[in-house]
Amino acid sequence: MQSALTIFFMLLFLLLCFLGMMANGFIVLVLGRQWMRCRRLLPVDTILISLGASRFFLQWVGLVHNLYYHIHFAEYTRNLSRQLFGLHWYFLNSANFWLGAWLSVLFCLKIANITHPTFLWLKWRFPGVVPWVLLGSVLVSIIVTLLFFWGNHTLHQGILIAKVSGNVTFQEWKRRVEIHYFLPLKLVTLSMPLSIFLVSMALLICSLRSHSQRMRQSSHAPQDHSMEAHTRALQSLISFLILYALSFVSLMIDVSRYFSSKSQWYWVWQIISYFTISVHPCILILSNVKLRGTFRQLLLLAKDFWLLPRAPDKRGRGG
Repeated sequence: MQSALTIFFMLLFLLLCFLGMMANGFIVLVLGRQWMRCRRLLPVDTILISLGASRFFLQWVGLVHNLYYHIHFAEYTRNLSRQLFGLHWYFLNSANFWLGAWLSVLFCLKIANITHPTFLWLKWRFPGVVPWVLLGSVLVSIIVTLLFFWGNHTLHQGILIAKVSGNVTFQEWKRRVEIHYFLPLKLVTLSMPLSIFLVSMALLICSLRSHSQRMRQSSHAPQDHSMEAHTRALQSLISFLILYALSFVSLMIDVSRYFSSKSQWYWVWQIISYFTISVHPCILILSNVKLRGTFRQLLLLAKDFWLLPRAPDKRGRGG
């Protein structure tokens, strides 16, 4: 019998997933419509549509995986479902981290005011190689997925052997595999995009802060629109940094398998794990002029639809 608290957090997790799927789906639909109309996309839009698609499918995989894991907990580790879910989950997670890193690099090159020759060369060269960067991210994610798949396959074979032989030391062996193989592998493969992300975000935040300080000192008007725009951009980037770091930490802790499906805090942990890919798309929509404009148009259409006068009832009254 599920406790009321567990059911509450489970429903909250479902709502969070649906919010993320709607936000990421909105990004993909808007930019995909522009792609079909113009036959081309800006580099930032190319990364955004790729990031939105990867997060959309990651939400679906996470939703189905968690529900299946919760309902079929006993046979989850004994059949091939663990490996099947792992193939999609590791690939999409790796792609999501790389795409987030490249998005931060593009933001840094586009906005930061740095005059170093290397930075200027990257600023000129990087937008043209974005498709190749995305292709490289897919190839790296495939390699990472195969490495994790090999580890999951080894665990699956060990489970079958332990089930037949009744080996009581299997749990200890499984724990060693998770700590000495999965944890270093996840740490190494995710630290590479994390390092790129942190360097680019640090450069961008420092550039925006110094620029805002110069504008504040030179501006005589108390409310300068340009300074307000830079402040909003700085707040958006800091929120992106916090959410990206939260996602990295949650994936590192996930290796410990501390929160099993039977724990009352399992769904709380899942909410924390999927918080980034559900909330950050909303921030992207509000901070992007094109996406924000389309979203406002949809809100106005919905408002006009509900405020339309209803046709009077033409049925005659009895008399």
